[in-house]
Amino acid sequence: AALLAAPAAARPPPRSIAVVGAGLGGSAVAYFLQQHFGPQVQLDVYEPAGVGGRLATVTVNKQQYESRGASIHALSLHMQDFVKILGLKHRREVAGKSAIFSGEHFVLEETDWYLLNLFRLWWHYGISFLRLQMWVEEVMEKFMRIYKYQAHGYAFSSLEELLHSLGGDAFVNMTQRSVAESLLEVGVTQRFVDDVIAAVLRSSYGQSVLMPAFAGAMSLAGAQGSTWAVEGGNKLVCSGLLKLTKASVIPARVTGISLHSSERRALYQVHYEGSEGQGSAFYDMVVVTTPLHPSQSNFTFENFEPPIADFPGAFQPSVTSVVHGYLNSSYFGFPDPKLFPFASILTTDTPDLFFNAMDNICPVNISSAFRRKQPQEAAVWRVLSQQPLDKQQLKTLFRSYYSVQVTEWQTYPRYDATKSLPPITLHENLFYLSGVEWVASSMEMIAVAAKNVALLAYNRWHQDLEKIDQKDLMHKVKTEL
Repeated sequence: AALLAAPAAARPPPRSIAVVGAGLGGSAVAYFLQQHFGPQVQLDVYEPAGVGGRLATVTVNKQQYESRGASIHALSLHMQDFVKILGLKHRREVAGKSAIFSGEHFVLEETDWYLLNLFRLWWHYGISFLRLQMWVEEVMEKFMRIYKYQAHGYAFSSLEELLHSLGGDAFVNMTQRSVAESLLEVGVTQRFVDDVIAAVLRSSYGQSVLMPAFAGAMSLAGAQGSTWAVEGGNKLVCSGLLKLTKASVIPARVTGISLHSSERRALYQVHYEGSEGQGSAFYDMVVVTTPLHPSQSNFTFENFEPPIADFPGAFQPSVTSVVHGYLNSSYFGFPDPKLFPFASILTTDTPDLFFNAMDNICPVNISSAFRRKQPQEAAVWRVLSQQPLDKQQLKTLFRSYYSVQVTEWQTYPRYDATKSLPPITLHENLFYLSGVEWVASSMEMIAVAAKNVALLAYNRWHQDLEKIDQKDLMHKVKTEL
């Protein structure tokens, strides 16, 4: 009879959980935490600036345009799910050609013909193009295992464990070595790396081919796969998830977290500053989704023993200029603007090129009657650069313009700045989500990390250690099916 004794009483769920930040990470983790712990948990999300974080829009002529975080890869299963659950729609695709510019001429031009594009790539770069595709596909295929693990409730307490479970040591090493090194090793030529790979990474991360191979592979997957965006703006995913979970959004900046213990369990006091002044509140669990790097936040942790260490690494400044004006097509070698065929221009890593990429962007709401502006008409262009563009640089790119809206961000980790990945678990029930960006930074990576943190928090709360950092998961998941 003793063998049939009832299992130990399940631990009641946490009473309250704080989430710091209401960007995609914060809104996704709030949603997943509620899915696992149930609707009775009080969820407080602290956000001083506005829901959506970097998924922001700018307004030109009463129309809204994405200022960053514009496209989502077709294989982004969590993002696909969010859109479905929230009843959002995919934005209509407006076709446009791209080209890679070296500062003097176009090194590669896309045509309307898929086959001709393949032929051009093949003609210019031979087998490099195929080798790149095989390399990216192999990485993506292994990465996709994460969805199966998460569906079975498995979680990882560190980024190294997560990577290792997907692709072994090879994946962990891909965070330590460069894209260039990895691609040259599989037989991609230096010329292809300099012309094509450099241009893609400059447009997505604003960084060079010396960035880590894993983040590079993710970015290259986005460049060759089909991508989509959310009708009305990608930030609608964030506000939608927070509404769905009925989380209360507190318009305040969190300044620190101090640890208090009561009845053998940790209690966290969250200190914040809002328009009403300073305040604090107690929580059973806290998830930090804003970067904890000294350049990004002056966050303090008190009473933790051992103390929570500093977070190494720096962030890459990047500038988005949304310009409404007439393109100076002659700078690109097209004296007659009517003949300029490209909607997006990527650039190679040339010292005197002052911008990373530019594209003729469409509004976030695209009607069925919408058409892209002709090259001789005034259009809305998004220019990505390291530094704000000066008057002379704007004159180089545009014959004339009506408006320029500049957003300066510290968007991506400076990938050469550190070799160690940040921790996920900071304390018993205190978790850090945005460290995942040091592996790769994309909307889907953040959604995957949010699901992992929610599962990790749930499994730790209920002491279900069988579901954390398991080895040989592919085998386990197969036998569970």
